[in-house]
Amino acid sequence: MTPDTQRTVLTGARVVLPTGVVEDGRVTVAGSRIAPDRPEEAATHDLTGRWVVPGFVDMHVHGGGGASFSAGTVEEARTVIGTHRAHGTTTMVASTVTGDLGDLARQAGTLSELVEDGELAGLHFEGPFISAHRCGAHQPSLLRDPDPADVRKLVDAARGTAAMVTLAPELPGGLESVALLRELGVLAAVGHTDGDYDVVRRAVDAGASVATHLFNAMPPLAHRAPGPVAALLEDERVTVELIDDGTHLHPAALRLAFHRAGPDRVAFITDAMGAAGMGDGRYPLGPLEVDVADGVARLVEGGAIAGSTLTLDRALRRAVTVDGIPVADAVRALAGTPARMLGVDDRVGSVEVGKDADLVVLDEAFGVVGVMRKGRWVSEPAALPVG
Repeated sequence: MTPDTQRTVLTGARVVLPTGVVEDGRVTVAGSRIAPDRPEEAATHDLTGRWVVPGFVDMHVHGGGGASFSAGTVEEARTVIGTHRAHGTTTMVASTVTGDLGDLARQAGTLSELVEDGELAGLHFEGPFISAHRCGAHQPSLLRDPDPADVRKLVDAARGTAAMVTLAPELPGGLESVALLRELGVLAAVGHTDGDYDVVRRAVDAGASVATHLFNAMPPLAHRAPGPVAALLEDERVTVELIDDGTHLHPAALRLAFHRAGPDRVAFITDAMGAAGMGDGRYPLGPLEVDVADGVARLVEGGAIAGSTLTLDRALRRAVTVDGIPVADAVRALAGTPARMLGVDDRVGSVEVGKDADLVVLDEAFGVVGVMRKGRWVSEPAALPVG
């Protein structure tokens, strides 16, 4: 660290650390990293009455700001990144939707450049290896069985940047593809599945470690047919994605999952499509069209829920104020747990000395008032009024 490195000292806020909430905390930033505190240094930002939390980590997001990762262009991808970054998501994975294998490979080639540039944390292929019975907002005619050779083609097209593949393990080749993904160091996620309890348990034994938006696009939990929900929720090896937007999950279902799995096994995600950060209207989602009304996205044809318009700051606010989840636990599910699943928790996901200075400043109502990424303000919090 050179003596003239730019230093920022945040004081007075409630700081959410891995060990809990610290009142009247101090966070010092030197360059791009969180640095050891120097008590003699004066504050550069008095954040009394506010919160400081780690930058959010979204491991499942398709779009935002009117743009989509599936467009396969750097310009649209940067719009998505900028939209969610303004809402506190400083680390994200680009999720694609079902398409022709050639198109998906081309999208992966383009998006991988942004991973290599440090703008994205990886790529997530959601489809085409999913069940036609639980396809949701994916084009049924483009679905295919998860042949390991095809799975490998997509992973190879990502040039080492593939982070996760969602598939239905009951389909021919499903379990073999899960084992292949584990061998390749790519997360295998169970989702958009019509599989039963036993086949999903076999998938977990084969290496599946993520539940793609638990409850959604899978058979419901029933007392004689517990299905994938029970298999995924009960296994300590599985991290479950939850969409906390008030549409995808009833609060009771969300609380059931959260309290069973705990913050170390829950990753709050957005599953956001292009309307995130925008208003109602019509938007593309891969080859399909989506109507957004009152903030809820549904397919024009068929009316199925088509992703969300969620941003992770809203998920945090809802988790704390509606679901009654303690702030520190909610923050872990928004940052620490997904960072660990993505293998980037040595750099991001918590407020700790030596990690990237990815920070979000929140007001008392958990609204975003400032975002810092790698020590630079994306949006700087306004000075507190004097007196």
